[in-house]
Amino acid sequence: MQLPAMRSFCFHLFLLLPILGHAQQAITINCRFLALQSAPPPLITLSEAGAVISCNVPTSSLSPPTPCLAKGNIVTFLSAADKKPAATATIPANAKAAILVFVASPNSANGLPWRVFAIEDSPKNFPDGGAFVTNFHSQNIRFVIGENKLMLQPAKSLGCVRPEKRDDFNMAPVAFEFQQGGAWRPASETLLQFLPGNRYLMFAYVDAASGRPRVSTFQDAKRGSTEATP
Repeated sequence: MQLPAMRSFCFHLFLLLPILGHAQQAITINCRFLALQSAPPPLITLSEAGAVISCNVPTSSLSPPTPCLAKGNIVTFLSAADKKPAATATIPANAKAAILVFVASPNSANGLPWRVFAIEDSPKNFPDGGAFVTNFHSQNIRFVIGENKLMLQPAKSLGCVRPEKRDDFNMAPVAFEFQQGGAWRPASETLLQFLPGNRYLMFAYVDAASGRPRVSTFQDAKRGSTEATP
C-alpha cells in the first residue's frame, strides 16, 4: 500500500476505533443478584443513557432480572446513599445473562467493600433440574449429588446434571466434605428434590466467625425461590 493511501487508511481507522470500542464495551446484561451471609445496602448502577437503575441484593433468594450495563465486560455498582463505588463485577465473555453473588470484603485489595462473583446464567452451567456448585473454600471439596461423586478445587465451579437415581418423590442424597489440612471434614448431608424446571445453587465456604465449613444452597424454580442451608 502506498504511503498516502496508508495514511488515509490509518486516519479513518483512528476515527473508527472509538465507535468499535464503544460497541464492544457497552453491553446490556440481564443480571440476578444474590448475597452470601450479609446483604449490601441498596446499590445503583447506570444505564447507557445515564439513568439510575436500582439494585437490591437479597440473601434469601435470587432477585428478579435487572438490566445492567457492562463496559469492557465490567458492571460498576455505587452506593445508593452516597454514590461511592461499592463493587464491580466482571461478566464472563459473551454472556447475555448472569448471576452476581455479593460477598462482604472489608479488606479487599481494591478498597471496595463488596466482592462480586459473576456466573454466566446459561444451560451449560445450569442443567435443567440439576445444580451448580462453587468452591469458595481455600482447599478442595468433594461432594455427592445423587449417583455423581465429584471433587472441586478452590475458586472453581461446576454444573451438575439432574441425578438419575431418585426416589418416588424425586429426592436424591447430597453430601459435602471439606479438605482441611490433611483430613476431610464432613460439612453437610441432606436429601433434596430434583425436578424439571428447578435448579440449585450451592456455595461451599468456611464461616469466618466460627471457622466451620458451610454449604449454602439456594433453590431457584419457575414457581419461586427459597433458601435452605444444610
